Amino acid sequence: MSAIPANKTFNEEEYLALERSSMETKCEFIDGQIFAMVGATREHNLIGVNLTRELSNQLKGKPCEAYANDMRVKAAKAKRYQYPDIVVVCGKPEFEDEKFDTLLNPTVLVEILSSSTEAYDRGDKFSGYRKIPSLIEYLLVSQEKAMIEKYIKQDNCWVLTEIAGLDGVVHLESIGCMLAMNEVYDRVFDSFGKE
Repeated sequence: MSAIPANKTFNEEEYLALERSSMETKCEFIDGQIFAMVGATREHNLIGVNLTRELSNQLKGKPCEAYANDMRVKAAKAKRYQYPDIVVVCGKPEFEDEKFDTLLNPTVLVEILSSSTEAYDRGDKFSGYRKIPSLIEYLLVSQEKAMIEKYIKQDNCWVLTEIAGLDGVVHLESIGCMLAMNEVYDRVFDSFGKE
């Protein structure tokens, strides 16, 4: 991510106005600074599509919605607006305003790790997400190997479970879904001889 423009601090209203008027680049807002988002790899895109497909199919008929890539999430207490790779909200979605483009109450957030964002997704980004009262589960999905780290909020603590290998299954208790690792990583490693 790179800041736009340098040496200027924005308030939330200025950020939203700029973001909504820009059709070319998605940007995240972190405590007064605006950061442009970069493109994704083939593996990142395949994993994102696979996860979205699996979640959407399993959420059919349930009071939950899944959004891929373009749903902005606000962590008000952290003064952040960010774009998770995948968002699931259960119950009635709550939005910041009548534009319906900034979700306030996600249940599950998913980030697909890349070498340029991994430390941030694990650290500062997760720290901001943890300030969202509705958030129950957070997934970090590796592009390099078949591994998903699942954090679940239990009694105000975040408990980590690692699921590795293509025969594993990720249980998402908060939304009643199960993600088979071989489906999440379908076509990701086949062409390149990885895994």
